[in-house]
Amino acid sequence: MGITRPYKRICRQFVDGTYSASGQWRYLYHHDFAQSPEQYVRAFLLIQKDLQALFDYVEPSDVNDATYSYRIHELLLRTCVEVEANCKAILTENSYVKATDLNMDDYKKINFSHHLSSYEVKIPLWYGANNVRKPFANWASGGGLIWYKAYNLTKHDRHEKFKEASFNNLIDSVCGLVAILSSQFYQESYMPGHSYELRDDETGDGMEVSIGEYFRVKFPEDWTNDEQYEFTADDIADPSFAIQKFDFNNINP
Repeated sequence: MGITRPYKRICRQFVDGTYSASGQWRYLYHHDFAQSPEQYVRAFLLIQKDLQALFDYVEPSDVNDATYSYRIHELLLRTCVEVEANCKAILTENSYVKATDLNMDDYKKINFSHHLSSYEVKIPLWYGANNVRKPFANWASGGGLIWYKAYNLTKHDRHEKFKEASFNNLIDSVCGLVAILSSQFYQESYMPGHSYELRDDETGDGMEVSIGEYFRVKFPEDWTNDEQYEFTADDIADPSFAIQKFDFNNINP
């Protein structure tokens, strides 16, 4: 038996194996699903735009992984701040009791609800083998995120740790932001005039286009039957249809 009501800010696979068939995706637009989702998407789109501008000077390629600069450092900081903002929104909107001074121990709880460690993000037009990233993979084994550690190191001691603001860590962080947005909003941008259209896989890579239509995402397929959603478009249209909250307070990562 699947879950008959969606959780706040949590996108999941349905029992039919899809994420969006037959209008099921409309829960993403329920008035109680998320507070101001468009703000989080807009912040990401600005980062994506600036990353694409950076590609005019630093080629997206394995050979540039160790490249570092002030521009890369700036984007790394901005991206990780957005990751934190999304994590905080997920926890607070689901009534997590620790409302302030949130840290990585708190954010790790989100892996239980969103399966972030299973997300794969593909960078288009990349030269080399590192074009597909799993930015939260270390969470599956209880480990830390290298790119997030780099963010903290360079934020608190840029003089000694500046090299940690590398192109590789930046790309991983942006892929992490893509993953966490996808895990909440699927492919929805919440922009004026935008409505969901099923985007077929045209490349044979088993992935789907992400929010912002640049990166590609492979959504988790490791949901158990008890974790999957099971409701229809007609259910969503019912005025009594309600969004529920995920209990993060009893999760111990």
